[in-house]
Amino acid sequence: MEEAAYKLLLSCPYGLSASQVSVVLDQLYDRIRHPDDELENSIAEYGGHNVHSGDGSNKDSHVWLQLGLTDYRTFVGTNLSPLWEKFLVPSEDDPIQCQHMSSPLGNGAVVETSDKKIVVLRRSSNVGEFPGHFVFPGGHPEPEEVGIDSDQSDKDSEMINKKASQEMFDSIIREVVEEIGVPAMSLCNPLFIGISRRVLNVRPAAFFFIRCNLCSEEIQQLYCNAQDGYESTQLFTVPLVELESMASKMPGCHQGGFALYKLMVEALKNT
Repeated sequence: MEEAAYKLLLSCPYGLSASQVSVVLDQLYDRIRHPDDELENSIAEYGGHNVHSGDGSNKDSHVWLQLGLTDYRTFVGTNLSPLWEKFLVPSEDDPIQCQHMSSPLGNGAVVETSDKKIVVLRRSSNVGEFPGHFVFPGGHPEPEEVGIDSDQSDKDSEMINKKASQEMFDSIIREVVEEIGVPAMSLCNPLFIGISRRVLNVRPAAFFFIRCNLCSEEIQQLYCNAQDGYESTQLFTVPLVELESMASKMPGCHQGGFALYKLMVEALKNT
């Protein structure tokens, strides 16, 4: 049996609103230096966070995401390094296993059109990660957008956590608007449906479900002028059954995002 390309770290099948998701940003959750100096020094040649969470399995859940800060150089030098597996700690406990990785938290959105199709992009052949693959729109939260930098020791931690929590939801709207070209006002409030981590280089991503009040044809027209349209070459709007066949051509974390969406669809059927 073929090994899954992803691991679900957290599933919230009923979808959680912004008021139900809190980020706790603390240096306690930053990446831990690897004890092997030679391996650690290899990061610099390329010129974290750990996800801890609550239980999001019911409608009234509240999830706390315990995150640290990282940077692109450390991401490239750990997760994207040819030596990435050497940074892993043998453990069934995910935060322990990945404690020496940068693992910046990405994000992705399962966007449903008004005619009940799902938006999928084909990545450009010129992008660094997974060229030519199918993906959901997404990217990653930007701490700088809300004034968060590497030195938070003398700042109001409650305010920082509040800003970081809001950025989780603001950033996915921003990514969808930039990547597919729809106006923000056409998007409903995102619902957080969980976190998936790809097996290959253990990159995690938070996934959201977002309804759009535009139909497939309108979105296709707007996509032509999308700000970040260069990152992809084609936009598809597909029904669930067609998405099943496309999922195998997605990066592992996006396959996990599709699995989280299916868990949401199943949960809503049973309510």
